Amino acid sequence: MKVPLPNVLASTLRRFFTEHLSELRGLSPHRVHSYRDSLALLLRFVAARRGCPVAVLDITDLDPDAVIALLRHLAAIRGNTATTRNVRLAAVHAFFRDLALLHPERLEQAQRVLAIPFKRARSQPVEYLEYAEIQAVLAAVERTSPEGERDYALLTTLFNTGARVQELVDVRASDLQLVKPFQVRRVGKGRKERVCPLWPQTAELLKAYCRARRLAPHAAAPLCVDRRGEPLTRFGVRYILAKYCARAKAVTPSLAGKRLHPHTMRHRTAVHLLQGRRRPCHHQPWAGPRLRDHHQPLRHRRPRNEASSHRVGGDTRGRATTDILAHRCCHPGMAGGAVTVMWRRAPQRVAKTITWRLHSTLPNAEH
Repeated sequence: MKVPLPNVLASTLRRFFTEHLSELRGLSPHRVHSYRDSLALLLRFVAARRGCPVAVLDITDLDPDAVIALLRHLAAIRGNTATTRNVRLAAVHAFFRDLALLHPERLEQAQRVLAIPFKRARSQPVEYLEYAEIQAVLAAVERTSPEGERDYALLTTLFNTGARVQELVDVRASDLQLVKPFQVRRVGKGRKERVCPLWPQTAELLKAYCRARRLAPHAAAPLCVDRRGEPLTRFGVRYILAKYCARAKAVTPSLAGKRLHPHTMRHRTAVHLLQGRRRPCHHQPWAGPRLRDHHQPLRHRRPRNEASSHRVGGDTRGRATTDILAHRCCHPGMAGGAVTVMWRRAPQRVAKTITWRLHSTLPNAEH
């Protein structure tokens, strides 16, 4: 059966990716790739359901029943969570919103698809590595080879900065400032540029690593590369972390019960800053990402006038309170800054600022 090409589906998909997402909305390549993968899943699923090639599909084949069937397939067959299901649905919604603008005659179909709701997802508890577990992971790195030195510097920098893994693999030699004040510039979520201070121990490791690779201070070469000299990917970082975590499980059994991935290092940084030494001092805060997930364990609702306490690293900081909000204490970007603890007493609201110096010690370099 011959089908006139390109049809409505083909022309709308082409414009959606080449003009709407990139030029009109200015989305990042990562978002465009996510939309591409989601719509590719939909097309393959509908083609298999109808028993025809993807090339002959038209817009009438993408009805709401097909979209709902795909969502059920993702959950039942592929084992996707509600969060992943919502990501796929968001891409389908974006495509049908663009379709309604280009083809008003398809408005009724687009409205029915856009009426498919997102599914509520359960919030999972935040997992992180304890400080002893971080030490065990770093001690498992064999630093006798260039790959070992790279892995040690990579994991240490990941722990120091609390960066997302993609932010770290995008760092280039020119983004490092290895003279005082030590810092690294990175581009993160939302295309935001952040300058994050480095601990002296981390700066020394990166200096030695750059000397071994003969990287000039202002070179545009990527900081982390594989054996072929190509930039390291986030999947490579995940493999590296899994490899050393598997070795560390032999000496630290608590690692066996945790689901480990590069983002757990980011969570560990937040907890590490929260559990810092509490001595009065004034440090200049550095800019960095926010870990909103770590705010939730710090929020407590108490009946009025009920005595409660807030423990930070084993030290009690609280009195008769009803609301305790620990703010900025768990941001990797706010290390060394003032931590504000606010509480309310009947009938007035009192705010007290407690500043402390946060612990910034790395495991011994011999490990």
